[in-house]
Amino acid sequence: MNVELQAKSDVGRVRRGNEDNFLVLELSKQQTWTGSPGADAPPKDITDFELGDEGLVLVVSDGMGGALAGDVASRMAVDSVRDIILGGNSGCDPGAPLVDCLTRATVLANRAIHDRSQEDSRCAGMGATFTGAAIHGDLLDFVQVGDSRGYILRKDQIRLATKDQSLVQQLVDVGQISEAEAETHMFRNVILQALGAQGDVKPVTGRIRLKRGDMLLLCSDGLSGKLRSEDILNIVGSNHDLSTACDELIAEANARGGEDNITVILARFTGDELEEPATDRITIELPPIEEEDKTLDDTYDSDTDPR
Repeated sequence: MNVELQAKSDVGRVRRGNEDNFLVLELSKQQTWTGSPGADAPPKDITDFELGDEGLVLVVSDGMGGALAGDVASRMAVDSVRDIILGGNSGCDPGAPLVDCLTRATVLANRAIHDRSQEDSRCAGMGATFTGAAIHGDLLDFVQVGDSRGYILRKDQIRLATKDQSLVQQLVDVGQISEAEAETHMFRNVILQALGAQGDVKPVTGRIRLKRGDMLLLCSDGLSGKLRSEDILNIVGSNHDLSTACDELIAEANARGGEDNITVILARFTGDELEEPATDRITIELPPIEEEDKTLDDTYDSDTDPR
């Protein structure tokens, strides 16, 4: 299976700093690429390669907490996950499925961020969303905490493959508001989980079996909060070059206000190892979020302090 990918992060038009980060981790060659400052250029051969037996991990993390703290949290999220998976001695069994290792690494990253926020007053209240994809063979598994998103594009269709762990999504689920109302709701930035906000976290997982030509898009809410699914589909569909597609997605989000940082990872999967899709239908195995009694005291504003 061949993988083409691009990843880009932009500060937007309003904020002074970029609190988003991304991670590309190609495990067979142990190559990494992150969105941290000073690491903008991708390593050689990581934007177009044949997927090895060890698999691929892609992550987008959106920091929160303001000033220094948001950047610290998202950077710790991607760095911790990278180090844990590559280290292999922190709960990642070499024989375990890649998604199990990514989930375990997410839990440990949460603990590291939470401990730092308790120990360092400059980082008090920091947190980060986390949406990761573990690709091994033709299986793509999502691991999510918060409201950064993953989309699957197949032929002329696009589907949101993750489910926002947010207050407005919960209101949509119980029928109190519509999807359209959720886009402008006063609590649209309030999320139910964030890495570091509490000592324990429960990542949500989902799975899709990749077909030939499928595309994956991971993004922070700086993109998904400005562009609807059909907008993303139109831009990506009209640009075969992934770098250009990323640039146009970011430019459109900025043209619509650009109030938040904008980060996107875009990947295309091809090759004879993948089956040709019989239809445009995209089936995602996404278990429901565990039901809990949530109050505003248990939620986090992704634009300010997660507490």
